[in-house]
Amino acid sequence: MGKSRLEAFSDGVIAIIITIMVLEMKVPHGESIEALSPLVPVFLSYILSFVYVGIYWNNHHHLLHTASTVTGPMLWANLHLLFWLSLFPFATGWMGENHFAPMPSALYGIVLLMAAIAYLMLQQIIIASEGPASVLKKAVGRDWKGKLSPVLYVAAIVATFWTQWIAQAIYVSVALLWLVPDRRIEHTLRQRGT
Repeated sequence: MGKSRLEAFSDGVIAIIITIMVLEMKVPHGESIEALSPLVPVFLSYILSFVYVGIYWNNHHHLLHTASTVTGPMLWANLHLLFWLSLFPFATGWMGENHFAPMPSALYGIVLLMAAIAYLMLQQIIIASEGPASVLKKAVGRDWKGKLSPVLYVAAIVATFWTQWIAQAIYVSVALLWLVPDRRIEHTLRQRGT
């Protein structure tokens, strides 16, 4: 199978995820600005999740760009990642509707953690399939951001049961960590003339 088919399928799933998230935001009854105030947590959780989905979409694109072929294990690892991303709308909605309460915030963190693990698995499968001269292996190097993110998610999950704002600050911090463009893959591909 060519990479374009895998990319198109993944892009379609990610587009649907974003669509579902926005459709989860219900229009308030009332015409005053005060009618919007109950939606603030829902909107804030939507913004955070939109940023996360955008980060995954961007990095997924770069990740697949380094692969020369698509293997069976890559297909399954990609589906594994898409599964966890598909849970973003539910986790986002539950957390926002319940004003960042501990259990919904912890579930949100679990979904983020599992998506991060799935992404790392896909990354490692691509590296293994490309062999010792893997462009991706050279590009990610030690991958400190990829290894630090799951640790921070676990810390945030634990923090949800003591101080909710610390958990949310960690979720935002990890998003900001990845929001800064990671040019490692682009730089490596440019050096190779790909």
